[in-house]
Amino acid sequence: YEVAKIYRQLGWRVGVAGRRLERLEAFREQAPEQTEIQQLDVTEVEAVDKLHLLIDKLGGMDLFLLSTGVGNQNRTLNPDIELATVNTNAIGFTRMVTAAYHYFKEQGCGHLAVISSIAGTKGLGVAPSYSATKRFQNTYIDALAQLARMEKLPIIFTDIRPGFVKTALLKNDNYPLLMRPERVAQRIVRALKRKKRTVIIDWRYVTLAFFWKLIPDYIWERLSIHN
Repeated sequence: YEVAKIYRQLGWRVGVAGRRLERLEAFREQAPEQTEIQQLDVTEVEAVDKLHLLIDKLGGMDLFLLSTGVGNQNRTLNPDIELATVNTNAIGFTRMVTAAYHYFKEQGCGHLAVISSIAGTKGLGVAPSYSATKRFQNTYIDALAQLARMEKLPIIFTDIRPGFVKTALLKNDNYPLLMRPERVAQRIVRALKRKKRTVIIDWRYVTLAFFWKLIPDYIWERLSIHN
């Protein structure tokens, strides 16, 4: 919602989709002349049709930003948690970004952006499916960007990789380098305006991800990760 707020302030007409209709309606009431809403769940096949309904309400789409996702620590490897995460972060993700890709291909242009995570940098033992699906998202966008080049399509891609953001996704405030949603939204809009291909938010996480990648696997596997 914070990103959509900024775009409304910039004069854009925005379409917002999500599972909770009451939150969508409350958001639209703040600026009804600039806002269209659509209830949808990315884990459902009907989500693609509902996305197109939202696009029709707006009269078109220039920028698609996917920010849906779930994540839980799951040291016990509860299969329900692991599979639910895959269903949203991998299957639902694929459903929505392919729909956006096809739309922009038919339109002849567009900007396809996703909010993934730096969690895809390395496999996290406390959250296997979360870190694995975030790596999936990073790689999928890489593949789509290459595909668009192969097909000579002027589609812009942006993979936004934040660290810990103080949202409902995090169950408590005991996370290091916790960032405020408003500040993260400003960075996201700035990256989208500059048409960045990949952006890590913020500089502290840029440094962390850089050194994170350098850790050899045999050392990483011996580390004990806690929140």
